[in-house]
Amino acid sequence: MDGRATEAVGADMSTSLSPAQREALLLEMVEQLFAEKTTPGAVLKILRRQVLAMNQTEYASLAGISRRTLSDIETGKGSPSMAVLNRAFRPFGLTVGLMPRSPALRERLLNRP
Repeated sequence: MDGRATEAVGADMSTSLSPAQREALLLEMVEQLFAEKTTPGAVLKILRRQVLAMNQTEYASLAGISRRTLSDIETGKGSPSMAVLNRAFRPFGLTVGLMPRSPALRERLLNRP
């Protein structure tokens, strides 16, 4: 896991994304996170910039966290609590939770009927 997510759907921040593009980007980022191809902080940064087109100060205010805390999350510094991470991801309808470490078990869990 190198902490870098691929630039995906809607990479141009100056263009607003359609609801379908937002959903596609969100799903792609979560999929990369599940596959351990990126970090939560990298996902948060991409979503903040591409979905909401907000700078750190604006987004931190929206999420109810400090700009410094947001910066630390995005760069993988510090050890934020689950409560802080949940506040950071709430604007995207995401929550922090437990998932199996085993890729095979994760795959089985995600593909259950």
